[in-house]
Amino acid sequence: MGNYLRVGEVLRSAQNRDPSVPVIDGYRNIHYVTASDTLPQIQLSKGINPIARSKGGQRRPAILIRSSPWKAGTAETPWHDVFDLDNGRVRYFGDHRADHTVPVGSTQGNAVLLEAFAEQQASNPEHRARAVPLLVFAAVSRNKTPKGYVQFCGLAVIERAELIEQETDGKPFPNYRYDMTLLDLSKEDDRVDWAWIERRGDTWRTAVDVLNHAPHSWLEWVQHGHRMLPDLRRRTPFPSGEDKPLPPPLNEGKGEPLSLFPAPRRPDSTALASPDTAGPEEKLTADLLVDRVRRLRIHQRNDQPSRHKPLALLWGLSRIAAGKSRLAPWRQFRDEVGELLAEFGHPGSSVTPEYPFWHLQTSQLWDVQGLPLGQSAKPHVSTFDRFNPRAGLSEQAAHLLGDPFVRSQAVAALRETHLADVDHHELMNRLGLAGYESASGVPDGAGELETEPGPASRRMVTLSRIVRDPELTTAVKRLHGDRCQVCGLQLSTRFSTYSEAAHIRGLGRPHNGPDKLSNLLVLCPNHHVQFDTLAIYIDTDDTVRMTADDTPIGQLRRHHAHQINEAHLRYHRALCGRDHE
Repeated sequence: MGNYLRVGEVLRSAQNRDPSVPVIDGYRNIHYVTASDTLPQIQLSKGINPIARSKGGQRRPAILIRSSPWKAGTAETPWHDVFDLDNGRVRYFGDHRADHTVPVGSTQGNAVLLEAFAEQQASNPEHRARAVPLLVFAAVSRNKTPKGYVQFCGLAVIERAELIEQETDGKPFPNYRYDMTLLDLSKEDDRVDWAWIERRGDTWRTAVDVLNHAPHSWLEWVQHGHRMLPDLRRRTPFPSGEDKPLPPPLNEGKGEPLSLFPAPRRPDSTALASPDTAGPEEKLTADLLVDRVRRLRIHQRNDQPSRHKPLALLWGLSRIAAGKSRLAPWRQFRDEVGELLAEFGHPGSSVTPEYPFWHLQTSQLWDVQGLPLGQSAKPHVSTFDRFNPRAGLSEQAAHLLGDPFVRSQAVAALRETHLADVDHHELMNRLGLAGYESASGVPDGAGELETEPGPASRRMVTLSRIVRDPELTTAVKRLHGDRCQVCGLQLSTRFSTYSEAAHIRGLGRPHNGPDKLSNLLVLCPNHHVQFDTLAIYIDTDDTVRMTADDTPIGQLRRHHAHQINEAHLRYHRALCGRDHE
């Protein structure tokens, strides 16, 4: 019996749910694939379909998530899910609706996903081992029917859960939005072994036995938690079909891709009035996003490029980093971005926040919503004041920028290309992006308790410090003989030698790198400072280069017993704006 789910495969989900038939209408029968003597028969009739725990069991075997794109924006499904499968991200909306009278979070779907989110937020591996995996499916059209077929999209972990307000037919209602990370299954040939799900539901199985059948990325997540999700996220192109040619997955005959669902319907009579709307929206990738940031159309005055758009875009990006809504009302934008333009704009330049509020739409990274239809030219400020429209990063851009790696690339591109001559330290601190100034990031904050009197003021604080493994640092420095991996310098002290261990992906916010041997370099003090302040980076061929002009200054010296995680080197290059992969 088939006992695996393969990413990209379309399966038949017949209404009679007969588990005895292997193939129906030319597609593997999902109820045959998942048939089990241990588990109850799976359900895919709803969007959120939990498999029940066995009696007395601590583990829920799995939750099956299904999304139907053609129902998006309807009264039955007023929300709109976004599947960015090439970048391993899914934005999924809970099941609360405008006509529900129960408290938000208490509907069956939201309740089970919030429970799953709480389990997955556990602080130690023992508890994370019990957390429930999410198996994500998308309803697709096959054999000229939109019903009864699902495509397996992958194994997911909930990265964030946010209480939001949605609207249908002019009526607001609360709901939950879940940002999910699809895990890399390349070591399993893009398959999930159903035996793992069965063992999760068997109360007699130990945690070790269950984990022996889990995918490698799930094991890594159990061991290290959410801080490893950027490294564990699926980043390979989503399979375009099965072994044989298939019809288009959405809107049969029109070739729309599954990897990003179409734009949501607007519930009211107001909509985006873009100055450059032409043709269907292009699917946004991380590389395309960074390229558009670099190629912003900037107004020139007296041979000086305006800073209005870059500052407004960085402000919008900071909202994503802080977990805020991607769209902000005009009056808030006017006040906050206006202050940035006054302080960091060119001396003598006008403080006109209305300019980037509207014209950033030309970047194809920015949305304006809430103005009457037909606004084809730039509206007057009085129109903004009257309607108080909302603006911010587009849904696709905001979704991509939820990934710390992509966000690092975009911040570096903005700073280097458009804001090179501003006070970066002051600007980044103002926007809450100080961690992007260095490879180490920002350490956890201090909490003030009281002030003691005395000749010099003293303030007692409580500190939350990142715990580092001193034995790891000692071991890696001993391995390299205290010699810098960039220049080979071994500093002599009175009785010994000296070097410094540098984390490639910093442990501080927002990088949240791991304290592991694969994330360490041994450097002399000079190159440690340069590496941490992003003055140097390590290219894909191990050439060490100056970030300012890419001048080579050396070659990274490696040791066979010190394996370096290439993903961490790439993350550092992204911070430097030098990721060429």
